[in-house]
Amino acid sequence: MIKDSNKRGIILMNLGSPDTTEVKDVRRYLDEFLMDERVIDSPYIWRSILVKGIINPFRAPKSAEAYRAIWTKDGSPLVHITRQLRDALQEKVAEPVVIAMRYGNPDIRTAYEQLLHIAPGIEEVVLLPLYPHYAMSSFETASVEARKVHADGKYSFKLSVVRPFYNHPAYIAAMAESMREYVTGNDKHVLFSYHSIPEKHIHMRDITESHCLRGECCTTPSATHSYCYRHQCLETTRLVVEALGLPKERYSIAFQSKLGRAEWLRPATTLRMTQMPAEGIKDLLVVCPSFVSDCLETLEEIAIREKENFMHAGGNSYEYIPCMNTRPAWVSAVETLLREL
Repeated sequence: MIKDSNKRGIILMNLGSPDTTEVKDVRRYLDEFLMDERVIDSPYIWRSILVKGIINPFRAPKSAEAYRAIWTKDGSPLVHITRQLRDALQEKVAEPVVIAMRYGNPDIRTAYEQLLHIAPGIEEVVLLPLYPHYAMSSFETASVEARKVHADGKYSFKLSVVRPFYNHPAYIAAMAESMREYVTGNDKHVLFSYHSIPEKHIHMRDITESHCLRGECCTTPSATHSYCYRHQCLETTRLVVEALGLPKERYSIAFQSKLGRAEWLRPATTLRMTQMPAEGIKDLLVVCPSFVSDCLETLEEIAIREKENFMHAGGNSYEYIPCMNTRPAWVSAVETLLREL
């Protein structure tokens, strides 16, 4: 038990998913997602023209096809896995636990109302955004939306938000545990593929106004590291490989899921897939630490498309290491994060 179960409730918040793989539902989901100013940080009118007039008419049908490749009898893998995580956590804590999605269903207002229905006298809601690293387009937008809905709804309970946990010992231990069976007993190269973000977003959240992304600032102590996505990805990697005892020649880092023409964090995962076989890296393991639940970006992009790219470029073997999902060590880590708030 974390605290008085009659006074406190828990929300696990993930990214979200379309309700179905129908193009109309995917288009609706992408509209909500891409119109978020923290995802595409252009002025509203230009963002609307870009998303509704240019991106979505072409992207929605392709995304619908991609979702169909990973859809299950339980629907969206991301939503289903988040529900399973909720159920596993609920077995360990007395407080009521519900889920919310930043985009799509169930939304954060629904989660608040569900908690009030379960525990009408609730005094505090603890939100855990399921993003290990700080980014405008992940942790920040989730926490901002939760606080906005909380204020607009004039809810009487206090809202507390768990900070990004990229370097928390419990998260690192759970990540290492989820990888150990794959990396032990072989010399396969491990690629840490993180979701990319625009470089502009790094600069926008740089409180020192001197972050360069090219030199050693990401590995030199800085006040801006609490908001620097790249630093946090590098730190997660450092801690995980240290826990696993991986030598530096056995791993590398790349960034996936680029959207648009702006400069994003690099090297790009897709580019590395075509380069590594020529460099002598023929046997590859890929892990995605910025995701704690398997989703479109891991199951379709990494496990299917990037595998095809790597093998076509001359690779011998390729294996995707699943997200932590509902592994016991991860469930225990979630409990620890909530207990320490």
